[in-house]
Amino acid sequence: MKNIEIQDLEKKSDERGWLIEVLGGELPEGCKEFGQLHVSVAYPGKVRGNHYHTRKIEWFCVPTGTGLLLLKDRETGETREVMMGVNDLKTIKIEPGAIHAIKNIGEGDMVLLVYSSETFDPEDPDTYYEKILE
Repeated sequence: MKNIEIQDLEKKSDERGWLIEVLGGELPEGCKEFGQLHVSVAYPGKVRGNHYHTRKIEWFCVPTGTGLLLLKDRETGETREVMMGVNDLKTIKIEPGAIHAIKNIGEGDMVLLVYSSETFDPEDPDTYYEKILE
């Protein structure tokens, strides 16, 4: 699928706990300045997303819980499912034009860490609803 990139993450553990490096170094490609970082929580069985963007790029990571990410290319209709979570750590880059939704398929809360290439503007949100996952 042309609108996504998947990067497996290395979990570094010691007696204190663990950490993962989700993004790092220079500003991610497509970012002129620091965008927005947010954390959302999905309760078991609930879905976040079901939308696409025309210019924003987003990077997803699920450090806690288990999620099923569904991606759909608006141009080709091609779909892809990606498992994400504490046992399958990765960062996924989602380009404009990819409809995306993630469902918590675990028994506890799912934490979703999202970096967006631009800050949310309620006057121009660049977020268009399209349901692909229930």
